[in-house]
Amino acid sequence: MAAPPDNDLLRAVGLHHAHHGSPVLADVTLGVRAGEILAVTGPRAGGKTTLLRCLSGQLVPDTGEIWFDEMPVHSLTPSQRERFRREHLGWIDSEPHLVPELSAWENAALPLLLRGTPRRAAKAAAMEWLDRFDLGPLARKRPHALAYAQRQQVCVARAIAMEPAVILADEPTVALRRPERAHALRTLTSAARSHDITVVIATSDADTASVADRTVRLSDGRADGEASDSPEQEGRAACSLSV
Repeated sequence: MAAPPDNDLLRAVGLHHAHHGSPVLADVTLGVRAGEILAVTGPRAGGKTTLLRCLSGQLVPDTGEIWFDEMPVHSLTPSQRERFRREHLGWIDSEPHLVPELSAWENAALPLLLRGTPRRAAKAAAMEWLDRFDLGPLARKRPHALAYAQRQQVCVARAIAMEPAVILADEPTVALRRPERAHALRTLTSAARSHDITVVIATSDADTASVADRTVRLSDGRADGEASDSPEQEGRAACSLSV
C-alpha cells in the first residue's frame, strides 16, 4: 500500500460498498487537502452519507482504501478506528444527537473530556463556541429544554470545540431555517479558516454547498467529477450567508 499524495490530508481510493447486496459506492476516489472545505453534493440516497461514514472509519468499505495522512484507516482494528475518530475527527449529523443527562456545555465539551482534557479547559473551549451561537445563557440546560435548532447548534459547537484535524458534516443544516442555517455555516467555515480544520460537508442543499472551496458530486454511488468555485461563485456564497 502506498500513502496518498503529500497534499491530501484525507483520501479515498477506489471505494466500493454495498448494503444488503445493493451497491452504494462504486469505485469512488477523491482527495481532500489540509485546510480545504469540500462539499459532496448529489441527490438523496446517492451515497453521500456512506462515503462520510467510510471516511470516518465508522464503516469499512467492501474494497478500497481510506487514508488519513499516512494512516491506512481501512486496515485499522475497530478499537484503533475509534481512537482515530476520538483524536482526529469531529462529526456533525443531520439530526442533533446529545446525551440527555448532560447539560449543553457538557455535551459540547464531551469529546475533550473523553480525551482527558481538564474539566475547566474543556468547559472554556465549549463555552467559546456556544457563545458564538448565543447559547451561553443556556449552557446549563439539558437537551430537552432546548429548541431543536439549539440542539443542532450544540452539535456544531461540539465538533468545533475539540479543534479536530477534520470535521465531517452530514447534511448539518438540513433541518434549520434559513437564518439559523446561515449562522451555523458562517461559524463552521470561520472556525475552519481560523483553526486550519479540513471540512467535508455532504449536502443536497445548494446554499450549503456554496460555502465550499470545491465540490464533488455523487450520483448512484459514483463520483461525477469535481469543480472549483469561481470568484463569482464565491461572491454568491457570501451573499447567500448574509442573512
